[in-house]
Amino acid sequence: VQPVESGGGLVQAGGSLRLSCAASVSIFSGLAMGWYRQAPGKQRELVARFSSSKSTDYADSVKGRFSISRDYTSNTMYLQMNNLKPEDTAVYYCNVLAVWGQGTQVTVSS
Repeated sequence: VQPVESGGGLVQAGGSLRLSCAASVSIFSGLAMGWYRQAPGKQRELVARFSSSKSTDYADSVKGRFSISRDYTSNTMYLQMNNLKPEDTAVYYCNVLAVWGQGTQVTVSS
């Protein structure tokens, strides 16, 4: 079953947003899950993911600004995005066990 993203919107440069991904399965440490984004005319790219039970990977462009986390109680994954830049504008997708959500639009104005 498809995960469901929420939390996107329009924000000014320098602002913050927190995206949520409600998984349709019980999540646990080590489960493959992450955030990706696709800007107009570009390929979908990795933003952040849990690479193992204790490790995370981030795209170089978001390191120090974005943070991925998850709540096992609510089976929800989050992406905290701070100091947003216009180049962060994209549709953001979560992926849980190789299943994509429908995406949520993030638009950052300059």
